[in-house]
Formats: sequence, structure tokens, C-alpha cells
Amino acid sequence: MPPILSIAGLGKTYASGHVALDDVHLDIRRGEIFALLGPNGAGKTTLISIVCGIVTPSRGTVLADGHDIQRDWRGARSAIGLVPQELHTDAFETVWNTVQFSRGLFGKPRDPALLERLLKQLSLWDKKDARIRTLSGGMKRRVMIAKALSHEPRILFLDEPTAGVDVELRRDMWQMVRGLQATGVTIILTTHYIEEAEEMADRIGVIDKGRLILVEDKAQLMQQLGRKQLTLQLQRPLAELPSGLSDWHLELSADRQTLIYQYDARQERSHIAELLRALAAQGIEFRDLQTAQSSLEDIFVSLVRKHEP
Repeated sequence: MPPILSIAGLGKTYASGHVALDDVHLDIRRGEIFALLGPNGAGKTTLISIVCGIVTPSRGTVLADGHDIQRDWRGARSAIGLVPQELHTDAFETVWNTVQFSRGLFGKPRDPALLERLLKQLSLWDKKDARIRTLSGGMKRRVMIAKALSHEPRILFLDEPTAGVDVELRRDMWQMVRGLQATGVTIILTTHYIEEAEEMADRIGVIDKGRLILVEDKAQLMQQLGRKQLTLQLQRPLAELPSGLSDWHLELSADRQTLIYQYDARQERSHIAELLRALAAQGIEFRDLQTAQSSLEDIFVSLVRKHEP
């Protein structure tokens, strides 16, 4: 099955000479949730703006559900819904009228039944006659999503969808996005919340300084780049590591009471049992141990640092 969004050789250089995007290649699979991560100024918003027809690319091609965004911009635009980070809507209009107007902008005929299903799906039905200005920030963001979905797009861009909302509402939004995916909508989101990508995404892309430095299935990314750490709380402080443990590359904490052993999560064997036997042979006793795996944030930071000049 061909990708629903195909980006090839995409670049954007502004008149000032600033290169916002540099030779980006990316295919988005139908029905997936794809998270695009990157620091501020990495090129995330520029990429979204080009695909959505807001910014003109300097070079490269983009196909949205088979439609070239420049040669067939009407077909491409009808396939895409965009929820921007900023909340832009008519504060004095009702929820129903706002969503209905957005559908009409794309030349779609009135379909009250569809809009009713959409508002119910987004938990907005009981607010359909409320004016936008009376809604909470979380509800306003739901209205933005309803507007973006009103013309039945097959691709939905969410630019920082949970920025500025509390943790409980953020989790409600995650559940809602999964519900949209279940209806067949392909979702591309940008986020500063690493746990958001870790929780929701099927695949993750990392962009930095306008270049896409990695695209990987989330589980495979964690497996390939994640590292595990064994922490041992010692019964008694160690003055120094015995020479007999030098092959284990252990780290002794500053207070001399903790040993840290790092190992590759890809290895079939962690050799922890052998390490514990080696510690016992040296007469080193411990009172507690725990293991932890690198988070996606650890992996993200290491990737960006690796590509720094």
C-alpha cells in the first residue's frame, strides 16, 4: 500500500539565507500515528506549514494521498486537516456554527448528522450552542480539532496538541487521538512532551537544524538505542573499585555507596548474574538493586548531541 503522505527532497531556504529544511525525505503510512520530535527551531513547524500549503517550498515534492501539494493543491488540501498550536477561532460564534462554517470552506455540502457524530466523538455535543469564548482552554482545543476534521480529511496534523493543558486533560486528548486513529485517520503530531510520543506514536522522527536525522518504529528505536542500568546500593562504602572488577566498567558514585552498571538492551544476555558473582568473590555486599531502561528523552538528547557540529 502506498504511503498516504510522501515527502521527497524537501527544502526551504528563506530570503535571509536561513535554511529551515534541508533535503527531507519522509513517507507516512496510512493509519499510523507519527510523532515528529525536535528542539525549538528544528524545522517542525516549517515542515507542517509546507505540507499544509501555508509556506512555499524552495525545492522538493510532497504528495498528500496522491495529490501534489503544488500542482493539485485543492485535492491535497482537502485530504489534510490542521490543528495549529495557537487557538484561532471566532470567540463570539457558537461551536456548531464554527464547525459547520469550516466544512463549507472546503465546498462540502451540509451534513448535520456527520457533524453531530464528530462533536459527540470529541465530547462537544453538549456545548454545540455555546459561544467559543465561554469554553475552557481544553474545550477550545477540541473545537479546533472538530474544525480540522469537519471536511473529512484523511490526514490530520496536530501541532503541539496538548501544549498548555494539565496532565489529566492531556491524557484525555491522548485517548481521543487514539479514537481518531481507529476511524482510519492518519495522525502526524509534533510535541515537546517526550512522554506523549512514547505513549502514543507508532513511529518517531527526529528533526534537528532542518534535517531529519532519524525515523524509526518506536519499539525498535527503544530496543536499538535504549540502554539499561543496574544500580546497586552497597552495604558499606567502597574506597575504590577492586582491580578484579576493572573489566566490568562499573561506575562508583561520589558518596562511594552505589555501583552503577550500564549494558546494551540489545544483548541477549545482560551478564548481571556473572557480575553479582564477581562482586561476591570480592566480598562486596549490597542491600538493594534496581534496573531502569533509558527513556525516549535520553535517546532523543543523545541523538541530537551526536549530530551537533
